[in-house]
Formats: sequence, structure tokens, C-alpha cells
Amino acid sequence: MKSPATEAPAEPGPPPIKTRRFSVSLVWLVPLVAVLVGLSLVIHSKLQEGPTITLNFKTGSGLVANKTEVKYRSVVIGHVSAVALSDDQRSVNATVQLDKQAEGFTREDSQFWVVRPRIGAGGVSGIDTLLSGDYIGADIGQAEGRAKRFKGLENPPPITYGEPGKRFTLHTQDLGSLDIGSPVYYRKIPVGQVVAYALDADGKGVNIEVFIHAPNDAYVTDNTRFWNASGIDVNVGANGVAIKTESLSTLLVGGIAFRAPEYSPNDSAAAEARTYELFDDQQTALAPPSGKAQYLTLRFDQAMRGLKVGAPVEFLGIEIGRVVSVNLDFDEVQRSFPINVGIVVYAQRLGQAHKKMLKALKHDPDDMTATAQVFSSFVANGLRAQARNGNLLTGQLYIALDFFPKAPKVAFDLNARPIAIPTLPGSLEILQEQLQAMLEKINKLPVERIAGNLDGNLVELRKGLMQFNSRTLPGVQSTLADVSKTLQSASATLAEDSPQREKLSETLDELGRMSRSLRDLSDYLGRNPEALIRGRPSNAPPIDLQGPPRN
Repeated sequence: MKSPATEAPAEPGPPPIKTRRFSVSLVWLVPLVAVLVGLSLVIHSKLQEGPTITLNFKTGSGLVANKTEVKYRSVVIGHVSAVALSDDQRSVNATVQLDKQAEGFTREDSQFWVVRPRIGAGGVSGIDTLLSGDYIGADIGQAEGRAKRFKGLENPPPITYGEPGKRFTLHTQDLGSLDIGSPVYYRKIPVGQVVAYALDADGKGVNIEVFIHAPNDAYVTDNTRFWNASGIDVNVGANGVAIKTESLSTLLVGGIAFRAPEYSPNDSAAAEARTYELFDDQQTALAPPSGKAQYLTLRFDQAMRGLKVGAPVEFLGIEIGRVVSVNLDFDEVQRSFPINVGIVVYAQRLGQAHKKMLKALKHDPDDMTATAQVFSSFVANGLRAQARNGNLLTGQLYIALDFFPKAPKVAFDLNARPIAIPTLPGSLEILQEQLQAMLEKINKLPVERIAGNLDGNLVELRKGLMQFNSRTLPGVQSTLADVSKTLQSASATLAEDSPQREKLSETLDELGRMSRSLRDLSDYLGRNPEALIRGRPSNAPPIDLQGPPRN
């Protein structure tokens, strides 16, 4: 048995490995959780964040960064994050942060405008902003394309939120008192409004776009007529004064009315975007169709004061057109200033006569050469144009086309365009010429010599009357007295009941009346010797030639 001292030493091995246990303190859990929550919020915010767009306005009125909201149907869909001047410093750029759900407002045809209190043709709007402040209104578009920059509207669009209805275009000579928002009436009920206007391509008229709300847009048909209902229509006729207006608002902001004629067979609803003519008044709009216009020119050698553009043109008393121009010209040969008058006539307004004329003459209205030949035949038969007085109070003139068979013949130019119709002086000018000729004849009369001769004749007449009163009349009266005495003596010798005595009494009465009449005549001529020339005046008291009544 081996002792411990003699035991062999143990072989060395790898050193033992000491392990240390790692532990995390609970203090670090709080900021870790906070970081994780923050990251989740940032990620969620980025995921829910909508697009950013830029709106360009002329001014920054009502726009405040981080305060001004963007609303659609009174629901907030975004806010203004920044407001700054544009690069050219002529406008203002507003950066708008939209909500995620408002991503559809990035369509190219979306519209944005600043909502503030306004008073316009469409009425009062934006009153709620007096308390809440201005905000940006929005209307979503329908286009497929997307955009980041938009031009802000200076005024709210009249039609928003995709309201159902139809748009129509009206053509007129000028805008008048109409404006965006002006109402459109159907049978005096507002059914639409003016949404836009612009000059036409050649700048000779105005195109007005109107919107008619559904379901009233079905009342706009193929035969519908539109007219300007602005202001007051006053008509003075045999039945008195008639005043017409659509509503009080049309007096202030203008308006348009429309209706189809009462007799409109096979009428149907009009398609959207159809173009109509805008007439000046209801009477013109609902009148029968005028047909093709024919322009004519007239040349007058006398003054045309009172003739205005728009004056009527009549043919045999029927209005068939109007005056479109009145221009002063210069004649180099005669050194005079004639007046050129342009008129437009509508032959179709002649009705049945126009149809019969086309059939009898086999005339094509579109053939200008044939039209000139027709007018040539009319002129050969005495067709002339004349300016006549249409109103004695205002002195306004109108053009009358009439036949004057005794008018002097004139040459007609078949190649003139527009066709020229010869003219005659107006009735007023003819009357003035006649009065002038009469005055000239009166001025040529020897008035002083005639007056001297009349004075001499009156003196001689007075002398003759004096001689008649002093010599002739007393002798006649004496003779009548002697005859009366002789008759009285004869009457005394006759029996009372004899017929001869009754006749003598009547003769005596006649002689008495004759004597008194001669006496009265002498007295009257003595006071009025001129009565022998001028006669007895109508207001002179009657002369009693019968004498007092017999008992």
C-alpha cells in the first residue's frame, strides 16, 4: 500500500470557467417603450398623412398658416401649413396639407377658393365666416389626371358638388347688366343661373353660359327662346300703361327668362351644351321666326335727325326689319354730305305673301344674283325707301318701304352688294318744301300796294254809304210812307170782311218791316263799312228783319 507521500502528482487540466449572469434593470423599460410608441405614432402618421398641394391666389387675404382650414361640404379635409409670396412676387402660394381621405382633391379639375362674406348677383354668401373666420372651400374634380399645383379662384363657382342639370350657351351682342350668378327664370320661377361669359371668337358678340338645375332642365326644348329679363318693360297702348318685370332681383342684378312658344308641336328636350340666341325682350323672342336676314343699303340726301340704330323698317305698314347703321358720307362730285343707312330685313315676316312670291317668281333666297333681279323689278315698279315720322312728340323716324308709281325712274345696280334701294324725301321734308315755296310766293306779292288800294276802296265805300244814308235812304223811306198812306186809305174804303182788305193789311206789314230793315242795314254799314268786303262776322248779333210780332 502506497503512502500519500509517495503518490504521484496529478496531471494539470484546463482551468475552470467561471460564468456571470446578465440582468436588465426595469428602469430601462420605460424609455424603450416610449421609443417604440413614438415610432409607431410616426409610422401611423406617415401612413395617414394625405398629399400636399400648393394653391396660388392673387392675395393672401384670409390665409393664416396652421390656422386656415380647407373644407368640403362644411367638413374639414385639410389645413394651410404655410403662406409665402410666389417667385415673381405677384401672387401668393398657400401650401395645403390634405387629409388621407381627401386624396381625390388632387384631380386636375378640382377647384379651390377662399370663402369670405360676399354680396353678389347670386345673393349673400359666406356669412358664417364672420364668426369662424375665412377658410378655403373645395370642390372635387372628375378628371383622371393628378396635379400638385392649382390656381385658386377669386370667386366661388356658381355650381358645386356635382349638382345635376344641364349647361347651355346663349349668344348675344353684349352682356348688358348680366353677371355670374344672375338668375334664370322659367315662368317667373328661378331654375338656374349664369355661370360664365366670354367674348366669341371674332369679338363681335358675347357667349353666355347658363346652368339649369334638374329636373327643370327638361323644360329647355329645341323650340325654347331665351330673352333678357333685366329691368322694366313699359308698354303704352290703347289699354293704358303696362309694366312687366320678372322679379325685384332682375332690376338690380339682371336676369334671363326662357319659354317655348305656345304652339310647339313635336317639341323635345334639348341636348346639353346647345347654343341659343339671347333676345332683347319677350315679344321679340316669342315672335314667329324671322328667317334669313337680307342686308340693304339706303342713301338719303337730307338730314336724318331722329333716325336711330334699331329703328323699325316697315313694308306697306308691316314691320319686317330694323336699322343697323347710320353713317355720314361725302360726295366728291356734288360737294355734299349724304347719309348712308344700313337696314336688315326678314322677308319671311311677310308670311303667306312671302311664300306665294317665292312660288310665283321661282326665286331662290340663297341666290344673290336672283335676289338683285327681284329687287330690280320692284324698283322699276316704284319701290322706294322713305324716312317717316313715327312719333310727333319725340321726333323719332322709321324707314318705310313702299311703292310710288309716279316716282321718277332711277338706274338700279345689279352688282351692288349689299343691294341699294333708291330713296325719296320724307313727308316732313316735302311739307317743308311746300311751305317754303308758299312763303316765297307770299313774299313776292305787292302787299303794300294791295293794302293801299284796300284803304282807298274803303274810303270811297264810306263816302258812298254816307251819300246813301243822307240822300237815297230818306227818299226810299218817304216813298214807302206815301205808299203806306195810300194803302191805308184804300183799306178804309173796303169792307172789313173783304179779302182785299186782308191782303192790303199784309202788304202794309211787309212795307213796315222793309222800312225797319233798311234802317238797320244803314246803321250797321255806317258802323262797319268793311262788312261789304269781308262779310258779316259769325259772332255778330242777329239783325231783326221781321220786326215786332203782329197782334
